[in-house]
Amino acid sequence: MVAVSIVGPGQGELFANGPAQIRILEDGSNTEHRLGIGEIVIPPHTAGPPQHRHAQHDEGFYVLTGTVRFTIGPDNYDVGPGTWVTVPPGAPHTFANPGDDPLVMLTTFTPDLYVHYFRDVKALIESGQPMSRETLAPIWKHYATEPSTEFAK
Repeated sequence: MVAVSIVGPGQGELFANGPAQIRILEDGSNTEHRLGIGEIVIPPHTAGPPQHRHAQHDEGFYVLTGTVRFTIGPDNYDVGPGTWVTVPPGAPHTFANPGDDPLVMLTTFTPDLYVHYFRDVKALIESGQPMSRETLAPIWKHYATEPSTEFAK
């Protein structure tokens, strides 16, 4: 029989990136690396990552609670619970929590490649190096991700 993966509350790998957290619910090891899934929690009035684009994976975001502001290129979209956003490779994007309540989203990585990005960032932090464009650039490059400077605000 094929094994089934069950990840309960409080289980999964947890990564903090500043005030935001991501909990990995599926790291790809149960899907032959076709799919990774995470739960992102962002406190109120908190910016997300710099606008960026990925070349090798799709991302999906499903809003569970709160309001998320997706910035796609020069355009902003404020969306709430029940909204699904698909970001294909090459699309410049970022997200933030402009609201007064915590934001919780499920995110998918297809394939699971980007799950390992969070592990590498955690190792960078644990090594004592500062998180900066210079220290993150090699990690971004390894995961075919680049900042989207043409839409920086």
